Amino acid sequence: MMETDTSKYINPFTDFGFKRLFGEEGNKDLLIDFLNELVLPIHKIVDLTFKNVERLAEIKEHRKAVYDIFCTNQNGEKFIIEMQKAYQKFFKDRMIFYSTFPIREQALKGKKWNYRLKAVYCIGILDFAFESDNYLLEEEEEVSEEIKKQIESEYYHDVQLKDQYNRVFYPKLRYKLLEMPKFTKEEEELKTHFDKWIYFLKNLPNFSEIPAILKEPIFEKAFQVAETSNFNEAELESYMESLMEYWDMNNVIDSSYDRGKMEEKIEIAKEMKQNNEPVEKIGRYTGLAIEEIEKL
Repeated sequence: MMETDTSKYINPFTDFGFKRLFGEEGNKDLLIDFLNELVLPIHKIVDLTFKNVERLAEIKEHRKAVYDIFCTNQNGEKFIIEMQKAYQKFFKDRMIFYSTFPIREQALKGKKWNYRLKAVYCIGILDFAFESDNYLLEEEEEVSEEIKKQIESEYYHDVQLKDQYNRVFYPKLRYKLLEMPKFTKEEEELKTHFDKWIYFLKNLPNFSEIPAILKEPIFEKAFQVAETSNFNEAELESYMESLMEYWDMNNVIDSSYDRGKMEEKIEIAKEMKQNNEPVEKIGRYTGLAIEEIEKL
């Protein structure tokens, strides 16, 4: 179901909508409840302090491009949360790069420091799916087709630094990524509190009333916060501007999607061809016709 401008509730993938739900002091109980579904029990959050995201970046040009929300819990552990509306090339590289900011911020300037760090969580709520990496798995003999399909359909990614024996090398840096388009559960399939949060975020603009399964105090508050009829005139104007930007961006993406996909497939095919991969294999992983591949 497509969102319209008469939606009762905000779109959480707009800048205004995301900050309204999770970035305001009066609503930080919503963010705490959501984050506690993602963090380890040892890092359970009781309270959060919001920090100025612009102070994270030392390079002036980066100060407007940092994660949407940066906060610290009662134990000094750091959380950076990003709502990403559209696919970006090198998104994973970008996320790694920005995760260095809350790490470097912990250095004690002007004092002797033993380099002991607090945990850092980097959380990305993505309104797009990653491009398939299955062609990179072709050489891994132990990766079955079943595992490849599971990788393609998995919407939740918990990423850590591990060694060659798959042991966690450094437990205090974690990346949590949610590919929202891949979450396809319906109301009757929701089993956990985490399921409910993802269902809420993905479908919020399409609800006309609170679903029975979300009639819990934390979600009832979230619906109240998200209801546009509760906005004053200035808030409503800000939200509509944010929504228009979201629509405009999606229109640009839609118009360039096919062209971009084809260009990316061609680049992948060229790289595989340079590695002397069989044309049948290249066609299988790119969807290009054999004739097209042979012409590259």
